[in-house]
Amino acid sequence: MRTVASGRATGGTPQDFDDLVRALGDRVKRLRARRGMSRKVLSEQSGVSERYLAQLEGGKANVSFQVLLAIAGSMNIGITDLLTDGNDDSPDLVLAKRFLDGLPADQHASALALLRDTFAPQRHGQTGAVALIGLRGAGKTTLGQQLAAHYRVPFVRLGALVEQTAGIDMAEIFLTMGQKGYRRLEHGALQQAIARHPRVVIETGGSIVSEARTFDLLINSCFTVWLRASPEEHMRRVMQQGDLRPMEGSRRAMEDLQAILTARAAFYGRANAEIVTSGRSARDCLQDLIALTAPTLTAETANAARE
Repeated sequence: MRTVASGRATGGTPQDFDDLVRALGDRVKRLRARRGMSRKVLSEQSGVSERYLAQLEGGKANVSFQVLLAIAGSMNIGITDLLTDGNDDSPDLVLAKRFLDGLPADQHASALALLRDTFAPQRHGQTGAVALIGLRGAGKTTLGQQLAAHYRVPFVRLGALVEQTAGIDMAEIFLTMGQKGYRRLEHGALQQAIARHPRVVIETGGSIVSEARTFDLLINSCFTVWLRASPEEHMRRVMQQGDLRPMEGSRRAMEDLQAILTARAAFYGRANAEIVTSGRSARDCLQDLIALTAPTLTAETANAARE
């Protein structure tokens, strides 16, 4: 049986412990970035000081279970998502994970599609919904409104629908309900938008990729388009909007933004199509978007999908 002294397990070397702490810090930073949470926001929601979080992410903190529980809870994940030991997995699941881990990254999407086709072929079906994904400043609102007007279909801002459902604004939702409450409302709002409208254009929040269940529903129910811009273009447009979330109060706004893009790129990359908006006029981007979404937003296609 292992005994623990000074926070270190006697069954491993000091180097093993240091490697574990560094890996844990990297995982916390990556999960935080995927959710678009600055270190300040994570500190406020978890009750863990910014200084400690910086040490943790740098692989230099003396980690406690209580602190990890607070951090995991504030990001609406389980503590196992931070530790990812997998000891309770069945032998077959362990082998399956190892097999998938051994595949090249560019084959993961194909493997997932095969699993879905085999074991859940009727789980979802694409409807007459188009969803725009990506960070703020990519042009989702502008292009989404124009696309909806072109096809004469409703335009739904998912964040606004969440606020309408809750009866309070976004800041109050996070203050009173936290990440977990917001994600629950977001999932319900997406279900509502898809079910209510035979044809619709949906603008999603950039952090929707952080909630697997909601993002899975989005990807499998909507024709998704990733509106993509350079980090510099994202930052410029966000500043023009007077909105610096989630980098508010950060001295390293561009560094934070690049970290968020890096953490989310693989998820955004699962979209059906991608449009780069940097250095292009809204009119040119709209023409591309109209062409890409025509099979989904034409009345005939939408009606067929509902039958």
